[in-house]
Amino acid sequence: MPEFTSKPVLTGLAFSIDAALPQTQCTRCGYPDCARYAQAIAHDGAPINQCPPGGAEGIARLAAITGQAATALNPKFGIEGPLTLARIDENWCIGCTLCIKACPTDAILGANKLMHTVIPQHCTGCELCIPVCPVDCIELEVVSGEHTGWEAWSPEQAAHAKERYHARQQRLQAQGIAEDGINANAQATAPVPEVVPDKKAAIAAALAKARGLRGNKD
Repeated sequence: MPEFTSKPVLTGLAFSIDAALPQTQCTRCGYPDCARYAQAIAHDGAPINQCPPGGAEGIARLAAITGQAATALNPKFGIEGPLTLARIDENWCIGCTLCIKACPTDAILGANKLMHTVIPQHCTGCELCIPVCPVDCIELEVVSGEHTGWEAWSPEQAAHAKERYHARQQRLQAQGIAEDGINANAQATAPVPEVVPDKKAAIAAALAKARGLRGNKD
């Protein structure tokens, strides 16, 4: 049974490392969030070159804090790039809410079967909403020009993203919702509802409708 896992309480070296991370909460480093990556660096010797949003400047900052050698960003975890914001094409959005559940900073506004929209000031460009969208109606817009890494991302934006992420985690924990979006308390006493196939059928129907509309448009 999945259980909600609260963020670790960071102290000492881990706290300093976390403060040097961009707080996009994108999971590209291989950890569930920035705090757990910071904890892994501080206590488990995880490499400091696994954060694409931080880029070369981020690695240099972590090297200064940890004493690890500053090496090139490991391409296994991605490449350094500009700041992007998610944009939803509301003409194709089917209101499935999957992107809302995936967003780590509650930057997407909407409800079931209603059009969704992204709140720009809350979006970190984490890209987590992209793969879950069943109709591919989300795209990324570059908003930092040629600036990449920390040149495209300010400490103020990182602090705001961290605050948004913490608020979301506290809300989910209060609601007893596991990190994968399942209500852990309900799951302990009740079977998986039989509405799941209906939801899949609804999404399938919406997909078929969207394909038909696109075909007519072409």
